[in-house]
Amino acid sequence: MAAEQIEDGDDAAPGPISSFFSSTKAATLVLAVVVVFAVLVVGLVARPGPIAGWLGEESAAPTHAPITPDPTPTPVLAAAAAQGRPPSAAAVKEALDPLIGASALGDKVHASVVDVASQELLYSRLAEVPTTPASTTKLLTAVTALAARGPAYRLATRVVAGRKPGEVVIIGGGDPTLAINAKGQFPGAARLDKLAAQVKKAMGSTPITRVTVDISLFTGPETAKGWDSEDISPLGQVARIQALMTNAGRITPVHNEHGGDPRFSDPALAAGRAFANLLDVPSEQVAKGKAPAAQDASAAASAPAAGLTPGQELGKVESPPLVQILDWMLQQSDNTLAEAVGRQVALAAGVEASFDGTADAMVQKLRDLGLNGDEADLYDASGLSRFDGISPALLVQTLSLAASGLKPELSAMFDGLPVAGWSGTLRTRFVTPSPNRTAQGVVRAKTGTLSGVNTLAGVLVTKDGRVLAFALMASATSDAGAAKSALDKVVAKLVACGCA
Repeated sequence: MAAEQIEDGDDAAPGPISSFFSSTKAATLVLAVVVVFAVLVVGLVARPGPIAGWLGEESAAPTHAPITPDPTPTPVLAAAAAQGRPPSAAAVKEALDPLIGASALGDKVHASVVDVASQELLYSRLAEVPTTPASTTKLLTAVTALAARGPAYRLATRVVAGRKPGEVVIIGGGDPTLAINAKGQFPGAARLDKLAAQVKKAMGSTPITRVTVDISLFTGPETAKGWDSEDISPLGQVARIQALMTNAGRITPVHNEHGGDPRFSDPALAAGRAFANLLDVPSEQVAKGKAPAAQDASAAASAPAAGLTPGQELGKVESPPLVQILDWMLQQSDNTLAEAVGRQVALAAGVEASFDGTADAMVQKLRDLGLNGDEADLYDASGLSRFDGISPALLVQTLSLAASGLKPELSAMFDGLPVAGWSGTLRTRFVTPSPNRTAQGVVRAKTGTLSGVNTLAGVLVTKDGRVLAFALMASATSDAGAAKSALDKVVAKLVACGCA
């Protein structure tokens, strides 16, 4: 099966960001940032996503007598109080070589391990050679999107008056989390029923007779090279990538942890029909088209409902902040969300929001960040394509930069990464054999699974309190379950040995 299943060498020189970690001050900063991640993870357990700040600050002067505070919880991703003892590259090699060579991982294994604070390369096997990344590609998608748009960016879905009386045009803004009503897949998503209410009010007594769907924001093919036709239906691992859809293109707004979620063959048209239904417009009066250009804003604002100006805005709803969408994308390994988020990198760069435009924009953004974009050959933003190639060294450099604190907007990625034995696609990992359990709660990583491909990349804290970034990529596996367990053994060994 060629779809991501959600639970489902040459020595490399230090990366181009090595100077970021050359000082004790920078190393201390790394550990401080990880402490912040620990706090975020605790919040994630209660309510997924970094939502505390969105709900407002509590009053500094409470009107009621203060109650005894709850005890401080133990962080899920424990961080060291000090820098800890640095690992020895020789000791890491001795510990990992037998595990990397396990038959379950096959004979094509690429790997890289770096001490984040010092940026010392601890382990390398074909580390600079791109290989099939599967869903670890989403790490690059998350970082480039955060760099391009920032964590607070929101995606807007708008409705404007059409060219003909009674015609309204819904304009897709690239929000894949849009819901029809309160029963959507993604909590807190923008909703079509609320948008419909705005449009009805703006139209006043003018009857709504037609709905036009404008998806011109995205261009080019709607599926990527290297995708299996079954990935859309019946497996439902991804939707056709269009600028308008509900529930990431799902027919039913439910995420199945195992297997797929069937998607609409035309998500935009399905969303347009759902919107028309809310406006009491027959489905046969729904068609794709282009919104008219907006006229003079002052004239449009003063125009009566009965004489709406073509292109005049009738309503708008906005997605949750981008960082929340990234949380869902990483936790559930949602391919459709990844593709839509990747398009934002292209749009921010002013290039076409297509698969090719997105790939080029993501690589360029990596270079802008000082990373080696030449070690990424991308055909999509989700990792579903068999043609994708990313080196483990690039993944590790990306993780290290995000953890450094030098680009604070990038650190938001870590709150969405699954925690070993705790959340997302790692919730049921690191269970057997029992030594693997030492990694539970102290590893944050992105999984990747295609037929014959198993990957894992993230960060961990060793028993000596050292923060390591790692990427393990096996592309010739025959038993996915055995390969995942073998990868878990490698990571658990890094946690347990310390290797100082």
